Parts: sequence; structure tokens; C-alpha cells
Amino acid sequence: MNPLAGAGPADPRTARLADWLLAAATTVAVLAGTARLGGRLDLAGALPLALWLGLLLPARRRWPLAVLLLSAQAVIVFRTSALTDTGWVWPLSAAYATLAAADRPGRPGLPWAAGLGLAQLAFAATWETTVDGATAREALGSLGAEALWLAALLAAATAHRNRLRWRAELDERLLRTARERETEAGRRIAEARLDIARELHDVVGHTLTVVGLQLRVAAEALDDSPKEARAAIATAQSVRTEALRDLRSLVHVLRAPGEAGGEPAAGVPEIAALVDRMRSPELDIRLDTAGDLASVPAPHSLAVHRIVQEALTNTVRHAGAARADVTVRCGGGRIEVTVTDDGRSAPAASPPAGHGVRGMGERVRALGGDFSAGPHDAGHGWVVRAAIPVPGFRA
Repeated sequence: MNPLAGAGPADPRTARLADWLLAAATTVAVLAGTARLGGRLDLAGALPLALWLGLLLPARRRWPLAVLLLSAQAVIVFRTSALTDTGWVWPLSAAYATLAAADRPGRPGLPWAAGLGLAQLAFAATWETTVDGATAREALGSLGAEALWLAALLAAATAHRNRLRWRAELDERLLRTARERETEAGRRIAEARLDIARELHDVVGHTLTVVGLQLRVAAEALDDSPKEARAAIATAQSVRTEALRDLRSLVHVLRAPGEAGGEPAAGVPEIAALVDRMRSPELDIRLDTAGDLASVPAPHSLAVHRIVQEALTNTVRHAGAARADVTVRCGGGRIEVTVTDDGRSAPAASPPAGHGVRGMGERVRALGGDFSAGPHDAGHGWVVRAAIPVPGFRA
């Protein structure tokens, strides 16, 4: 950062070095300017003034106004004592620039610098015309150049301060944008993990449940009804094939996001086949549908399929039910799903609010719908309800 700025470099050692280099440069500049303008260079005048103005500068970062006041006082004392005969404002260039650049809310620097500069020029004009006997033309000629120098110096310091402030604001905006992007990326990753967890839970859990159910049927019917056993094994193989298809689709999405998978995802039209697979001698499942199921948008169709799938899986696993009813109604801009069972040992046998129930609720709420799952109003059994709005869908 420029050493004229009110705030120093981040490294304290660099800041101290810059301060002392500026002090040395100011001392040399005051002596050189005095010589260039034809002023006196002696040990009692220009030299102690130059040293004093330079030695004050290392304190300018912490006390910019005090440094300028002490420097201006020194110049006025040396000039009015006839110890020096050149310069009213220009020897204080570093002090003026520092105070102007340190301007910030609650601690104004530019107004103080401009006010002190005008006051010093007014005093100089009065002194030169009344004490030194200079004419108004001579005073205007000597002080006009210093006034222009002061104006240019304050303008440059203000521009430098504004540039530093703009860069700081830009850096802050970039940092804030980077943090927002990082937060958004984390949110998207969390959502993707939840989606993957739900898909794996629903596909794997359902597959294992149905395959286990059909294998049990096959084992019980193997001796008495080989035909029924073969049908159960065929159903288990079909469920396995469908599960592999779903898993391949999921892996394809993970490997090539944004590309369409080779096989369509499950949806509302496949619910009838899902219900057929999960029927067994112990559980009678009845399906009631209304509306154009094939017209349901893909995200909503998949969500409805997974809700029915998970609800029936929980019924088979936990409810000990003899009957389950599945109702899917499409129309009026919404899809309504209800899955009930008559679990005889409810609520103890009711499925706990684990990953499956949580996943169903997350799916529905992600689409702006309402979801509930709990004991049936009649005091036994379990009911799952979901209502998902579909803007523009009027089937």
C-alpha cells in the first residue's frame, strides 16, 4: 500500500521501513526544494526544519492530524522567525496527503486537511503583505503556486483513497461471492447426497423385501405347487432385473450428469406392476386410480412411484397386515396418493419414522406438496398420504 495512505501495509516491518524511507525522502526534499527556490541553507534554519518534518512522519499513520498540526506549526515558527525564507505548504506535502487519504466515516481527514491548508495560506498571505512588505501581486504569485499544489495534492490523495476503498470493496464482494458459491455448492452436494440416499434406500430396500417375500412363497409352494413356486421365482427375478435397471440409471446420472439415461425411470404407470409383485397369500393389495396417469410429469411420477413403493415395503416388513389399499388420483392441478393397511398390531407394528418415511416426506416437500404418515384414524393400521401440486396439469 502507498505510504501516504492512512492505513499501512499488512507487515509491520514493511510499514516501519516505508515510514522511515518517507521521512528521509521528506528531509532531503525540503532541503533540495529550499536550494532550488533560492532559499537559505544553514544549520539553524532549513536543516532543523527538514529534520523535524521528517521525524514527525513515522507517527502519521496513528496520529495524522497531530502530525500535520505540529508540522504546520513548525513551518510557521521558522518562517516568522526568519530562520527560513521559502515554502509554506509544499514542505508539508506528505502530512497533508496522509490526512486526506485517511478520511473515513467517523474520522474525517479531507475537510481537516483542506481547512488547515486554507488557514495556512491565509496566514501566509497576511504575513507576506503586512510584515515582509510584499505587494499583493507578489504574494499572489508565490502563494498561488502553493495553493495549486495543495489542491492537486489533496485531489491525488483523495483519488488514491477512493481507489484503495474501491479495491477493498471489490475484494470483499469477490470474497462474499466465493463464499456464497461455496455455500451453494455445499447445499447442492447435500441435496445430491440426499437424493442418492433416497434412491438407494427405496430401490435396494424394496428389492430385498419383494425378493424375500417371493422366495418365501416359492419355498412354501415348492413341494405342493411347483407351478406357483416357479411363478414366485420368476417374479423375484423380474424385481431383480428392475432394480438393476434403476441402479444403472442412477449410476449413469452420477457418471454423466445432465445426459439422458438409457432406460426410463420408474413412474406412475408402473404402479400396477409394482402392486402385482408385492401381492402374496398373506397380503391382499388393491389399487384404485383416477385420471391420466401417463401424463404426470416425470419428477412427480417418480416421486409417486417411490412413495407407493416405500409405503408397501413398510407394510410388508412391519405391519403384519392382511390388506392394503393404494389410491392414486390425478386431476385439478395435483396428484393425491394414499396407502393404507390394516396392520393388526398397530401402533407397535407401525413402521418407525426412519429413513424411508423421512425420504418420502423429503420427496413430497421438495415438490411443494404435503405429506403425512401415521396410525389410521380407526385406531389400527397405518396410513400414508401425499398431495403434490403440478402447475398447469389438469388431467
